[in-house]
Amino acid sequence: MRNLPQETLDRLPEDSQIWHNLKQAIAASSGFRRWQLEHSADDRLPNQELDTLVHRYLRETLETLAY
Repeated sequence: MRNLPQETLDRLPEDSQIWHNLKQAIAASSGFRRWQLEHSADDRLPNQELDTLVHRYLRETLETLAY
């Protein structure tokens, strides 16, 4: 890993757990489920990991809000 401050390195396990919990909460949301249904025609969608799906959902949602 690059030269990160020790304080940052110490927080990595905690940040990982936070991301895991946040990802689970997003995946359980009605907005995420609706997004999945809208993208169900995309053959690649069901084969992607939850992490990838949540990243894609958040990116598309933020792009829509920014527009």
